[in-house]
Amino acid sequence: MDKASVIGVILGIAVCIGTGFLIVSHGGSWGMFWSLKGVVMVFGGTVSVVFMAMPMDKLKQIPSYVKRFMFNKHMGLSETVEKMATLSDKARRDGILALENEVEQLEDPFLQQGLKMAVDGSDAHVIETTMRMEIMAMQERHKSGKKFFDLIKLYGPGYGLAATLIGQIGMFGSLGTGGVEELGGMLAVAVTATLYGTLLANAVAGPMGDKLSLRSGEEILSKEMMLQGVLSIHAGDNPRATFEKMLAFVPRQQRLRLKAAA
Repeated sequence: MDKASVIGVILGIAVCIGTGFLIVSHGGSWGMFWSLKGVVMVFGGTVSVVFMAMPMDKLKQIPSYVKRFMFNKHMGLSETVEKMATLSDKARRDGILALENEVEQLEDPFLQQGLKMAVDGSDAHVIETTMRMEIMAMQERHKSGKKFFDLIKLYGPGYGLAATLIGQIGMFGSLGTGGVEELGGMLAVAVTATLYGTLLANAVAGPMGDKLSLRSGEEILSKEMMLQGVLSIHAGDNPRATFEKMLAFVPRQQRLRLKAAA
């Protein structure tokens, strides 16, 4: 589980609840923050937008989008460098066929596929083309997750505004006949709807979408490292040369630490 995501979620909930307690302690009530009409308008409207904007096969993957936000399973840059350096050293010392047993033990399907093709003697061009197609397909899958949260971020506040306008229309229409309590209730519905839309966009969808985008970039970089490593092993390069190729993808400070540990 990603610790940063968990900490962020807990802090966000704590801030909202803490602010609510401060308001309640100064004469307010928790009921002030509840509006069934606002919930129906904002959350129901946002769901309708998601269904209109995305195909059903993408919507079925929503649980995986959330899971990807909470869990980070892909290999980090340092781990990728170390793994490719180890595989390159073994291939140079015992021959590329010696990697056949290593392939079955790899947890990353992308690296497993690339090394299997190299061990089977596939042409370097075929290996590179196949692995790049995998990277492109992965990018498209990641775009779907980011798009899902972007839609919520974009249209959630819009439906909050729509609910606010509806509440204001009702309030203005009752100015001549409605009492203060009735007008106050309508105004509360309008304001809480805006609150729901703002929280949905800025406290939920926005951060989750940004985290997925960041992870997508890191995973694409990791996969590119694996691709270059597999091609280097396939070409029979010196393990040191393979190691240097991997370091080219790593930030300078991290590169120095990896060199010192090598």
